[in-house]
Amino acid sequence: MDRRSFLTKASVGGVAAAGASVLAAPAIAQENPKITWRVTSSFPKSLDTIYGAAETMSQYVSEMTGGNLTMQVFPAGELVPGLEAADAVTAGTVEACHTASYYFWGKDPTWALGTTVPFGMNYRQMNAWLYRAGGIDLLNEFFHKQNLHYMPCGNTGVQMGGWYRKEINSLADMQGLKMRIGGFAGKVIEKLGVVPQQIAGGDIYPSLEKGTIDAAEWVGPYDDEKLGFVKVAPYYYYPGWWEGAPTLSTMVNLDKWNELPENYKSVLATACEAANSNMMANYDSKNPGSLKSLVAAGAQLRPFPQDVMDAAFAAAQATYAEVSASNPEFKKIKESQDAFMRDAYLWAQIAEYNYDTFMMVQQQAGKL
Repeated sequence: MDRRSFLTKASVGGVAAAGASVLAAPAIAQENPKITWRVTSSFPKSLDTIYGAAETMSQYVSEMTGGNLTMQVFPAGELVPGLEAADAVTAGTVEACHTASYYFWGKDPTWALGTTVPFGMNYRQMNAWLYRAGGIDLLNEFFHKQNLHYMPCGNTGVQMGGWYRKEINSLADMQGLKMRIGGFAGKVIEKLGVVPQQIAGGDIYPSLEKGTIDAAEWVGPYDDEKLGFVKVAPYYYYPGWWEGAPTLSTMVNLDKWNELPENYKSVLATACEAANSNMMANYDSKNPGSLKSLVAAGAQLRPFPQDVMDAAFAAAQATYAEVSASNPEFKKIKESQDAFMRDAYLWAQIAEYNYDTFMMVQQQAGKL
């Protein structure tokens, strides 16, 4: 090919390419419109691990869309009170929220199944059920009726069983105990003779200090250390049998979700999934150091007595039977979770349990 022929063809090709670029621009703009949403959190900024999951999600969304989809996160109370976040999204007051669905179990116990229930799945099992066994779709059959679209977006892993002013030696010591405990778990623990109390995070310490309450659960070492409970209630019990895998969620107004381009839906779901994993890693990296600090400050670690665990498990099963008898949506989702959990523990007790148990023995022996 001679030079003149090459230049002529290159020039024509360049014009054609430029024309294609001009023609493609409007289509790209339509596929990637500029959208700004407000996300109201149920949590304060001081809970950097929990509140931070929404910020992580927001950052990922912005980066993956070149800033075209913006999720502005607001702490609890700035736009909407924390315990009204889902209501505001349902009503369309804000486009989305970051919350724990079990806060709203009073509307319908089925809400709790999107977060966790007593003696439910652990973190890995919950994720496997959500992402690989149809859990998200099953939950959205329910949440779409509330004008909400649900996506998992954070997890603390199994929590601690809380702080107690006096030692718990048997089930009898639970009788009449006034305990700050949230949501659906209160309905179960009542069967053990405990008097559940709904108290906001900032009011727990003074209530323990004054003896207005006898015990309080919050999250785990990293978050608990910030609130100073060890100074007024030294007995630190485990495990938090009512919160095996508390799953946080981003909930989007269903109409707004349906308006999103498909690529934005994929981006948002992917960002939530990444934030879900990131939050668990955050806790796993921070809890060990905080546990050491709490013990050094006087925390006395105690396992719940066996009769307490047995009675609590029986109370939970009785509660689920009662709710399922009159609530088919709760029954459908709970049965799906239980079936998955049975098989998950069948497998977990073979390789995972034995490996972890062996390694824990090495850690206790100072060999790690």
